[in-house]
Amino acid sequence: MTVNNKQIKDFIADSGLVTRTDLDDVEKRAIEKKIYMGDILVSEGKLSEDDLRRTEAYILGIPFVNLKGQKIDFEVLSLIPEPIARKHNIVAFKKNTTDLEVAMLDTDDIGAIDFVKKKVGLKILPRLTDKDSIKGALLQYQKSLKAEFGDIIEKEAGTLKETKDGEEPQSEEDLKKLAEDLPVVKIVDTLLNHAIIQGASDIHIEPMDAQVVIRYRIDGILHDAMVLPKNAAAGIVARIKVLANLKLDEKRLPQDGRFKIESAGEKVAFRVSTLPVYYGEKTVMRLLRESVSGFTLEGLGFHGVGLERIYEATKQRVGMILTTGPTGSGKSTTLYTILDLVNSPDVNISTIEDPIEYQMTRVNQTQVKSEIGLTFASGLRTLMRQDPDIIMVGEIRDNETASLAVNAALTGHLVLSTLHTNSAASTMPRLIDMDIEPFLIVSTVNVIISQRLVRRLCEVREKYTLTPDEIEVLKKSVNLDHVMKVLKEEKVVAPNVEWKDIPFYRPVKSSESEDGYKGRVGIHEILKMSPAIRDLIIKGATPAEIETQGRKEGMTTMIEDGIMKAVQGVTTIEEVLRVVSE
Repeated sequence: MTVNNKQIKDFIADSGLVTRTDLDDVEKRAIEKKIYMGDILVSEGKLSEDDLRRTEAYILGIPFVNLKGQKIDFEVLSLIPEPIARKHNIVAFKKNTTDLEVAMLDTDDIGAIDFVKKKVGLKILPRLTDKDSIKGALLQYQKSLKAEFGDIIEKEAGTLKETKDGEEPQSEEDLKKLAEDLPVVKIVDTLLNHAIIQGASDIHIEPMDAQVVIRYRIDGILHDAMVLPKNAAAGIVARIKVLANLKLDEKRLPQDGRFKIESAGEKVAFRVSTLPVYYGEKTVMRLLRESVSGFTLEGLGFHGVGLERIYEATKQRVGMILTTGPTGSGKSTTLYTILDLVNSPDVNISTIEDPIEYQMTRVNQTQVKSEIGLTFASGLRTLMRQDPDIIMVGEIRDNETASLAVNAALTGHLVLSTLHTNSAASTMPRLIDMDIEPFLIVSTVNVIISQRLVRRLCEVREKYTLTPDEIEVLKKSVNLDHVMKVLKEEKVVAPNVEWKDIPFYRPVKSSESEDGYKGRVGIHEILKMSPAIRDLIIKGATPAEIETQGRKEGMTTMIEDGIMKAVQGVTTIEEVLRVVSE
């Protein structure tokens, strides 16, 4: 059951919330653009979100609930896992012995309703609500879980046995018993689940002289999560080693392992690394969410000419698409998203990766195992005998892998891979350093994507405009004329606007975020292999000369792309400059 344009127009006209003239105008535009009238009325401020939802609820005969400012019992709220609540905009808010009332933005989402019904075993009563109500309820997950996390850690850490220096368990049998100790198990489970909920990419467990520091990397920045007593260290490390199938009594050498858990309906793999340090063993875990569904190039931050160039490259079935940038810059996610675009029943896709970060249907994914001789190079050789159409090589690290990848691209395959370079233009000299002949590079490389990740601003932010002095300072780092030209071409700003008129934003601490940021988005530069750039590479041009030609042909640099996103309120100028300078 959905509300159509005629129903919403007739009801609003009778209620007098919007004038007939405005309704006729909005209806005309809604028909032309094939969109819902209600969305236009809200976006233009003619109708509040709350009034629209109440009207829809009345028309559909579904009760409306306003949850703004309402404290929901966490026992009820947590009946729906947070990832499901966020994905489907559905929140449990009231329960009795037979029924569960859920607030939703779309009461036609039968899939979400069925999921909740099977999970809780109660009759589900859908209620229509607005975005602010859902947003406020979702914030309660974070607050409640933070409190629960702290309570569990404090309670369980307090039950651990005190140990004196040098008296920690040493034998494998003692360490195994310690790893199975209930307080240790609860502490580790809580640390892992909280990291998933917080959206962390890494967990750092660092032993100090008198304590253990737990830190999470969230949106690229490390944050202190918890400080535990020193006597918790041995048990936590032992528990993680058991999960990752590592040697419990090996403390002198680094170890690497992996394990997987399911939390709130989401499968997450943890890549574990232990390292001997002065006060014990430091443990770092990388979180790998094993689903690529829902990613789009637009959602990753691609737009305009650069986006068109990537789409063009994906339509070709020979050559190379390369992504470049430092570790943690989102290269793999970009490649997986491109793979998802080209993944169809008529092609055979094979990959060689280290590690396999996302699992994809209809893609043959192979994990590098260097200890038994399965390297990128040897794996790629085997893939070539598997009748592939499209090949992804997780990373080109050496000249043998580079040579094989280029040869695969020359012999009728589309090859996707990553390199560690600072910019798109510096990729060619890097390949030449790997003994790849320039004529082979220009014959195979179709497009190069260089990228970084910047933090996204939360909705709570402070608006400001640049002073003339600030504009002049920014001009020293950014070609503002080119940025303005692209902004106008993409109709982000009006044709007659100037830099002094454009609003920018600063982060503001709020209940949603402690630093004013939530999530990350890519800033990119996309270099297309054109005839002019081919000539420069053959002549041995420098990266600066290649970049200059690329800019002449419409390439936007990463810093310019970042400023565009700052203009759109996605991030801040300071965040862009911080990331690019790194």
